[in-house]
Amino acid sequence: MSDNGKVRVKPGPMISPLPAVMVTVGTVEESNIITIAWTGIVNSDPPMTYISVKKSRFSHHILMQHREFAINLVTADLARAMDFSGVRTGEKVDKFSELGLTKLEGDEISAPLIAESPVNLECRVKDIIELPSHDMFLAEIVAVHIDGDMIDESGKYRFEDEDFVAFSHGSYFRVETEPIGSFGYSVMKKKTIKKRRKAAAGKKR
Repeated sequence: MSDNGKVRVKPGPMISPLPAVMVTVGTVEESNIITIAWTGIVNSDPPMTYISVKKSRFSHHILMQHREFAINLVTADLARAMDFSGVRTGEKVDKFSELGLTKLEGDEISAPLIAESPVNLECRVKDIIELPSHDMFLAEIVAVHIDGDMIDESGKYRFEDEDFVAFSHGSYFRVETEPIGSFGYSVMKKKTIKKRRKAAAGKKR
């Protein structure tokens, strides 16, 4: 241990927590679900995302063939299904059937969406970056579907009302839903913060 209290450890993927999602690939007739934690947003206009997939995974060759996928956000109710999808191979198991999940047809891509997921992102691959252990599939988000009860009267997306899951060092955790601030709150006037808190408290009643 150094004088500043830090311990230098072996270089590794230490960004944590990460989003934990179920990615669907293939077609409605022949599909698979793969669990992914290495994903995120890389561009806003057009909206773009990525997933990094090991070359040895069963879904890898499906992605290479179809160059499309759907990201399905995961709640605590879907955590067990997500874990199953990450440890069982689609080469031997029909995960939709085994897990009792419902397929929805996408508007823009051939891969199905998971109906039980509250948010589904249809993605079309624009580039594939080969890396030593994984391939990164860069994709444009071409359509988004969100459960209607997640949208309030003003049109705001109520993500905080969902029991979303994150991944950290081998374990799944619920995402804390009590906000500690909102964008720009560090420079916001105190009266504005007070007003926002009062409005938020009123919505919870």
